[in-house]
Amino acid sequence: MKITPIMDHDKAEASQTPKGMTRRRFLKGLGRLGGGILIYSALGPDSALARTPRRGYLGSQIPVDFNAFMRFKADGRVTCLTGKIEMGQGPITSLPQMLAEELDVAYDAVDIIMGDTDLCPWDAGTFGSLTTRHFGVYLREAAAEAKGVLKELAAEHLKIPLSRIATKNGTAYDTARPENKITYALLTKGKLIERRLKTVPPLKPVEQFSEIGKSRLRRDGLAKVTGKALYSGDIRLEGMLYARILRPPAHGARQIKADASAAGAMQDVRVVQGGEMTAVLHPTPDGAAKALEAVKADYARPRTGVDQDSIFEHLLKSPPEPETVSRHGNINAGEKLASQVVEQTYLDGYVAHAPMEPHTATAFYDKGRLTIWASTQTPYQLQPQAAQATGLRTEQVRVITPFVGGGFGGKSSNQQGIEAARLAMITKKPVQVAWTRAEEFFYDRFRPAAVVKLRAGLDRAGGIVFWDYKTYYAGSRGAKQYYDIPHHHEQAIGQWRGEGARRHPLYVGAWRAPGNNTNTWAREMHMNLLAAKAGADPLEFRLRHLKDPRMRSVLQAAAARFGWKSAKAPSGRGWGIACGIDAGTYVALMAQVEVDNKTGAIKVNRVVCAQDMGVVVNPEGATIQMEGCITMGLGYALSEEVRFSDGEVLDRNFDTYEIPRFSWLPRIETVLVRNDKIPPQGGGEPAIIAMGGVIATALHDACGALAPRLPMTPERVLEAMKKA
Repeated sequence: MKITPIMDHDKAEASQTPKGMTRRRFLKGLGRLGGGILIYSALGPDSALARTPRRGYLGSQIPVDFNAFMRFKADGRVTCLTGKIEMGQGPITSLPQMLAEELDVAYDAVDIIMGDTDLCPWDAGTFGSLTTRHFGVYLREAAAEAKGVLKELAAEHLKIPLSRIATKNGTAYDTARPENKITYALLTKGKLIERRLKTVPPLKPVEQFSEIGKSRLRRDGLAKVTGKALYSGDIRLEGMLYARILRPPAHGARQIKADASAAGAMQDVRVVQGGEMTAVLHPTPDGAAKALEAVKADYARPRTGVDQDSIFEHLLKSPPEPETVSRHGNINAGEKLASQVVEQTYLDGYVAHAPMEPHTATAFYDKGRLTIWASTQTPYQLQPQAAQATGLRTEQVRVITPFVGGGFGGKSSNQQGIEAARLAMITKKPVQVAWTRAEEFFYDRFRPAAVVKLRAGLDRAGGIVFWDYKTYYAGSRGAKQYYDIPHHHEQAIGQWRGEGARRHPLYVGAWRAPGNNTNTWAREMHMNLLAAKAGADPLEFRLRHLKDPRMRSVLQAAAARFGWKSAKAPSGRGWGIACGIDAGTYVALMAQVEVDNKTGAIKVNRVVCAQDMGVVVNPEGATIQMEGCITMGLGYALSEEVRFSDGEVLDRNFDTYEIPRFSWLPRIETVLVRNDKIPPQGGGEPAIIAMGGVIATALHDACGALAPRLPMTPERVLEAMKKA
């Protein structure tokens, strides 16, 4: 059987320490690794990883042995092992930079294996901008301990005191006689070393960095622009079948009957039917598609009366108990101080993830093991899910994650992987399940529709004296108050997950900085309304209510690059401003827009983004992420909205669901505000949270119009202009 190689997994083997693995079992496993040698650290009370609480950021155990994170090979190369996956956010480049920095090896000598449950350490998943700010810490700690062991070995080999050992470029050397040296490869070749550090080395301080902070081009860039990059749908196995699965016409529809006899009579078609699944399989994708067309099915469809316009009223009926996000002072006391009150309700509809690559998985069962190549953000969640669905033990399932063609939170669920696994076990053949674009839209976990109710008051001097904020079903992310307001209360009523998700007639889930886009838009639009009531410049008004030095610095940096000049809003210039916090990163955007008075169309001409993300591992990668966020944010601000009726999703492709086009792109300028006092923070999501707010405030500045509902379509803008 020929298997298309994926990211060179077959050439780079390593080991991990899964939960329940004993020391004896771990050491025994090392014998299978051949020429590449792993250094084993017997974890004692002096070990950095033993002393540090090793609980994962979702409460699950992180491996404590540094061998789970890296492999030293006999040729001098080092393999970085991570459960994180690459879907365009750049850890394929930045994680090797972090490992190279802490190990003192050349960046070009570091390879990386990602998202392979057989080879990589357990990981909760790739989401929440957690790769650098959380996993990166574990990786650097592991590298620091590994380097400490190598230095001890070098001191013994060179017969000099440990205090004279230094490391550089994969070599340990004598500081008194630099020519007296030995490479990491020679130290580890052919040996299995069990060692515990007596002295725990600290992580490198910022002033000693030589690799972290250096701009590196994306490692996957060339492969992706030339079409050589491989995805789950590129897997080709001998005898593989392509599967198409019968889908309901609407969410909540109940199948009455399904007749697949005509499909089963077609040449080379295999039908799998049982329980809730009716699938047709064929050696070609087109053959499977034709077979599915021959399946006849009847459904009882729901009549909910809920669509994209009535959803907000539906959500506000019988809401759950509110949760306090942040609070200070007393709203009633603040109301007594107010001379003016601005009250507004903001509505935000469902938004699709719309990745370039739809959900895809290829599964193959052979010799008691099930292997799944899946486009997933959560390979370690798919592993037990597939095991449960097929009756296998978890350790019998291997998930390999090739490149993922966009996720944005939407590939955290693994339905396609489970479907491929079940069909592979039933047919005893390799099976590929690749969702069509219509299936991708239907089963998407949309960004939830949400409502924000906001009341705020100004005193006679134009200062905000109270802020009463209620966000319904967007969640609490981004709702916490950072403006200095004496009396404020922020509440989240219904989260986007759990009980809150069950209030929706469609699937909902995490969508790039979940909840923060809605909350930042509503907050920043309301700040502009208050600035206008106070007769103040929007930037000066914000700064007047800000003591936080990081937020002030990004606002001032954006203003300096933008060339902001003070004027009361609305000024007619079409200048917008919005700021926010996400994943530990502070961000401020400024924009200039034009509004067509006849059509209501908004053209965004320029966007400036300033971002304080602490230590920046790869400035080039951070810039790319900022630009990507701004581009994607144009969609939810201007055009993207899922239409539906009675559980039926009406937008099933890009002919009706409009994502940003190249012709929409403004001039984008980015500013990385240096802040080496803060460890690296998240960079994959922050810039997108302010795109709705910056365009809405720019619209308001251009013509005084308030668009209280996203997206700001031409029709809604015209209506808002008439009211203004």
